[in-house]
Amino acid sequence: MDKFLLQQQVLEQLAEDLRQTEQAVRTAHETATHEENIAENKYDTLGLEAAYLASGQARRAEAMREALAHWRQFRALPYDASKGIQLGALVCLVDSNDKEQQLFLGPAGGSMKLLSGTQLVQVISSEAPLARAMLGKGEGDEVSIQVGSIRQRFEVLRVD
Repeated sequence: MDKFLLQQQVLEQLAEDLRQTEQAVRTAHETATHEENIAENKYDTLGLEAAYLASGQARRAEAMREALAHWRQFRALPYDASKGIQLGALVCLVDSNDKEQQLFLGPAGGSMKLLSGTQLVQVISSEAPLARAMLGKGEGDEVSIQVGSIRQRFEVLRVD
């Protein structure tokens, strides 16, 4: 799997998500400021609700712009066994049921699923509990995280 191509897919997906979010911001703003939505009484809150929605969508768009900037600056380095798993690693984990999963560790804001050929790859940010648990580990190591009352355990099969 080519990490550069995975990063390009992440950038494309983030750009599309940002485009859709910016359109939602414009729509919510238009609704909030439209003359038909001026409150006629204290119970008429459509304009106020649309303003809150526009504000939330604008914050979301800003967070997406930041994530896009992080991913544009990000350079995935080759795996160095002496350092263990780091940002940019492509990791194959197997769980106790022998189910394998491919993970690509990246900077914040890039949590998504991608296809690389026929292989599904989960992109996770460095802030995710599983990513933090994997940092510094190597092939053959065990990784575990607590999810509610259940401890999930994985083995690192491969790292690229």
